[in-house]
Amino acid sequence: MNVVHEQIWQDFLKIIREEVGSRVVETWIKAVTFSHYDAITQEFYVIAPNMFVKNWVEVHYKDLFSKHLKRLLGVDTLSIQFSIQNSVGVVTHHVESAKILPAIQEPVRKKRNELAKKVGSTANFCPTKLNPLYTFETFVVGDNNQFAYASAQAVAGKLGHLYNPLLLYGGSGLGKTHLLHSIGNQVLQTHANMVVLYQTADRFISEFIHAIRFDSVSKFQEKYKNVDLFLVDDIQFMVNKEQTQEIFFHIFNNLYESNKQIVLSCDTLPRYLGGLADRLKSRLEWGLIADVQIPQLETKIAILKRKAFLQGEALDETVAQFIAEQNIYSVRELEGALIRVLAYASLTGQAVSVDLVRKVLGGSYEQKSMVSQVDFTKIMSVIKKHFAYDLHTLRSKDRSKGVNHARQIAMYLMKQYTNKSLREIGEFLERKDHTTITHAVQKITGLRARDEKLAFFLRNLEEELS
Repeated sequence: MNVVHEQIWQDFLKIIREEVGSRVVETWIKAVTFSHYDAITQEFYVIAPNMFVKNWVEVHYKDLFSKHLKRLLGVDTLSIQFSIQNSVGVVTHHVESAKILPAIQEPVRKKRNELAKKVGSTANFCPTKLNPLYTFETFVVGDNNQFAYASAQAVAGKLGHLYNPLLLYGGSGLGKTHLLHSIGNQVLQTHANMVVLYQTADRFISEFIHAIRFDSVSKFQEKYKNVDLFLVDDIQFMVNKEQTQEIFFHIFNNLYESNKQIVLSCDTLPRYLGGLADRLKSRLEWGLIADVQIPQLETKIAILKRKAFLQGEALDETVAQFIAEQNIYSVRELEGALIRVLAYASLTGQAVSVDLVRKVLGGSYEQKSMVSQVDFTKIMSVIKKHFAYDLHTLRSKDRSKGVNHARQIAMYLMKQYTNKSLREIGEFLERKDHTTITHAVQKITGLRARDEKLAFFLRNLEEELS
């Protein structure tokens, strides 16, 4: 092995550790090894121990490989080639990692360069790549997301004429981004000549700041004129950014008036976002609003089995249920737990079992064993004991800080520790709009992660409930 190239690989590992953390490096990046670099073809070859690791690293970290290795090697273009090692030797796979998944068809891929010509030069039009793994076929539908899923499918089938804009809202990691990518992938499969642009709000803000800095705001606006489908993720990050909101407002209006489809995601309803202009709030809620809720146990089991299947693994029902019963409410976090289990099993050559899951996850999640034992009455007795507010007070229209805080904690506990739906919780507390429950659960979940005192207080309440 070339000593210089080996040193570059070691430098790459140091850089990537700083960017994504030691955990990712130790679990995934170090699971693959550097094979060789072809300076003539500018191809960098990496070997994975098995197809599972190859697929995961290629899908999730290939862009990082390319970004940092190009700089370290001093080249403008670089192709990262992933291979797997079997008992015979190295077998290089040029097929994309989505082999067992529905992916964007090859004619669509050939249209990518044509899209840039339609809206301007490649330098002015740099759409974020849609993830081919995020399709309607790979999205697990349950009671928590059925309406959002159906809405997304309807929009993909009739751009700009049915629900415009479509706003998907819900907590982090519940599947909003998956649906945005699914819409984009579906449109490109059926209308390969359409211009689809997926942007996170963060990326939109960064590009706008860059445009201001280099006096190219007009070019920035120009790139959106011929977009047929505009997908904007995490719109809440535009809060308190007045200039960004102003430019986005005008881009939104231009696309809307041209019957171009706009789909947005947010972690809550825009009306609840402070620091967002009222006229923009109004625009964001013009069309159809669909919420994505926390999945129930059955949906979590289905998600786990589907994700495992797509990785070429058959997950035992008992194992799937055991993972689903952990204190995990985000689909992203649920997938992360599964990946840790599958990776450990694959790298150590062990079968996936409840004991292995328990060993891998350890104390990361508290098992949600009290669910079947807790009801609304028991939760209310605990709330009354600690807050001195009875059910009548929580059902009232009193919006004082103390009452509202107690009400939100009650909603949080009812959602986390009963099998009741948002509608049932809303009916019990005499709230007509179940989005109030969703907002409360998301708020307390976020506060719990940041506020140690609140986390300690909630643990005490949970111990009393158990």
